[in-house]
Amino acid sequence: MAPPQASLSAPNALSLLAPATATARVSTVRWNRLSVSVSVAARPVTRVVSVALAAAAAAVTAQRRLVAAAAATEMAPAASGEEGSKPFVEEMRAVAMKLHTKDQAREGEKEPEAPPVAKWEPSVEGYLRFLVDSKLVFQTLEDIVERAAVPWYAEFRNTGLERSEALKKDLEWFRQQGHTIPEPSDPGTTYSSLLEELSEKDPQAFICHFYNVYFAHTAGGRMIGKKVSEKILNKKELEFYKWEGNLSQLLQNVRNKLNEVASSWSREEKDHCLEETEKSFAYSGGLLRHIFT
Repeated sequence: MAPPQASLSAPNALSLLAPATATARVSTVRWNRLSVSVSVAARPVTRVVSVALAAAAAAVTAQRRLVAAAAATEMAPAASGEEGSKPFVEEMRAVAMKLHTKDQAREGEKEPEAPPVAKWEPSVEGYLRFLVDSKLVFQTLEDIVERAAVPWYAEFRNTGLERSEALKKDLEWFRQQGHTIPEPSDPGTTYSSLLEELSEKDPQAFICHFYNVYFAHTAGGRMIGKKVSEKILNKKELEFYKWEGNLSQLLQNVRNKLNEVASSWSREEKDHCLEETEKSFAYSGGLLRHIFT
């Protein structure tokens, strides 16, 4: 009989072991005086089972190593600055998620202040005001890190998350469709001025806004863009919602930089940054109201 393949899984290998043992017992009863022959005959089966078990164990070990490596890649604290502590970006995310509603996220704790996105009745005019003000805010963020009044702002240049050029292209497309492009309005101009002020006087608060503006746009912002496009743009995907390269990797790169920068902050500075989260949501919400009002 041909020996079983060595690639058996652990359960199959174990099931093979039981009949082999039973056969040895029966043979011993029938051929008591030839027990040595039985022992010799059983050895090949035992060897096959051992090989199968060893192969199965090796396969399970290899699979566990792959899973562990994937988990480490996903969850590794990048330059947190405090060995064994939670990366600061995880703290930022936890605070931000609590400011969502239950409909938006499992961790959400806020009561909804606006209708669900599915019930929005957007207009092109309102959406254009949102895009214009968003362009001003993203351009302000890009200008601040380019000037780098605080030296470590330079770490956030050319992250691949920049949006002002993409928005410029989208607004030009709307212009070509015959739409009038409005000037920036109060929510956008007010937020832009606040970001400029914070960047000079309160770097930790500024970084809170930086994080929430960029990361919220890659998450809920994309969902909003898709819904609006379905309702008023015949499902056209704007450049605002496209990124060059792997978006997940771009985000991880920025997380790593944020963790590295925050590693030199005191606990008080970190807490001050987290306390700014609600304000960043309020200003971003002001821009979004253009769409559904």
